[in-house]
Amino acid sequence: MAYDEVLADRITERLAPRGVTAKPMFAGLTFLWQGNALANLYDEGLMVRVGPDGMDEALARPGAKPLLFRDKPQNGWVLLEEKSLDDDVLDSWLDWAWEVTAELPPKKPKAKKKPATTK
Repeated sequence: MAYDEVLADRITERLAPRGVTAKPMFAGLTFLWQGNALANLYDEGLMVRVGPDGMDEALARPGAKPLLFRDKPQNGWVLLEEKSLDDDVLDSWLDWAWEVTAELPPKKPKAKKKPATTK
């Protein structure tokens, strides 16, 4: 996993008091609230959840671009350039991602598979 650990610490510092957890996922570090991803830090930058209705507003902000997965835009998510993330800007994006994610229903934990038995 190649991501900026200093930025990861800055994000954790801001989100941990809200009960957000960080977990290695998606080739980076994913920040989760009740099982829902609100941000992911990886080698290309920081992706944040802005919700489908927030795309136009988010993309109008400096340093934001559409998040592409297999060359397809991911509606409700934007990718941020790390160099644009001073403290105030980072706080603003994380607050936005928090508000959108907090409206989602909690994800149910996946049932653990029982090991196969041999006879």
